[in-house]
Amino acid sequence: MNEQEIFDFLNQKAEQYNHTDFIELDPISIPHQFSLMQDIEISAFFSATIAWGNRKSIITSAQKIINLMGNSPYDFVMSASEKDLEKFDNKAVHRTFSGEDFKQFLLNLKRVYTEFESLENLFLFQENEENYYHSIERFRNRFLGETLHRSHKHVSSPYKNSASKRLVMFLRWMVRQDKKGVDFGIWKNVPQKYLSIPLDVHTANISRKLRILNRTQNDWKAVEELDKMIRKYNPEDPAIYDYALFGIGVSKEF
Repeated sequence: MNEQEIFDFLNQKAEQYNHTDFIELDPISIPHQFSLMQDIEISAFFSATIAWGNRKSIITSAQKIINLMGNSPYDFVMSASEKDLEKFDNKAVHRTFSGEDFKQFLLNLKRVYTEFESLENLFLFQENEENYYHSIERFRNRFLGETLHRSHKHVSSPYKNSASKRLVMFLRWMVRQDKKGVDFGIWKNVPQKYLSIPLDVHTANISRKLRILNRTQNDWKAVEELDKMIRKYNPEDPAIYDYALFGIGVSKEF
C-alpha cells in the first residue's frame, strides 16, 4: 500500500472502532460512570495512571479505586481527612501503584482542586506551542509539587523523552470532541489538533508495520515523528487514528 492507501485503510478502521461498543472493555468505561466534570476527570486520571498490563485487570483495579472513594471521587478528594487517608498506606491498589501512592495522589488532587475548578488549568498552552510536550511537563510539576515522593514515578516526563502514553491517553479522553460518545471532550480550552497517539508497544508496532513510523524506540521523539504523519492526513483530529491502530492491534488483522 502507498501512503494514501494506508490512511484510507486507517480512516476506515478508525470509523469502525470509534464506537460506543468500544467502551465496555476499555478503561474509559470507568469515567463513563459519572456526569460531574470533576468526577470524570478524577476517575479518568486514575484509570489512565494505572493503565499498564492486561485491560481487564486495569478495569478491575480502576473500579477498586472508585469504590475506595465511595463512588464519589470529587467529594472524597475534597472532604477526606489525613486520618481517613491513613487506611490506604498498606493497601494494594494496582501492581506497583501502591496505597501510599494513591494517598499522595489524593492529597495532590485536593491541593489542585482547592486552587482550580478543573485539571484542565494545569494543561493550558502557552504561545507558539504545537504539541503537549511542555503542557504535560507543566502539569507534572504542578500536580506532583516540590516534595519528593515515590509516587512521582507514576507521572512520566516528556522532558526525559518518555512517550508519556498514559497522560497522552488521558488527554485524548478529556479533549477530543466528536459525536461518537467514546471520548468526553469536556475540556474546551486546550487544542484537539495537537493531540498525539498514546504510544505503547502495540500502537507503535502496528505503526511500524504500516511504515508510518520509523523510529525504533517508543519515546517522545517517536510520538513527534508519528504526529507529523497523522496531522498530514487529519490536521484537526489526529488522535482519531488511535482507534485505528489500537483496533488493528487487538484484532490482529495486520
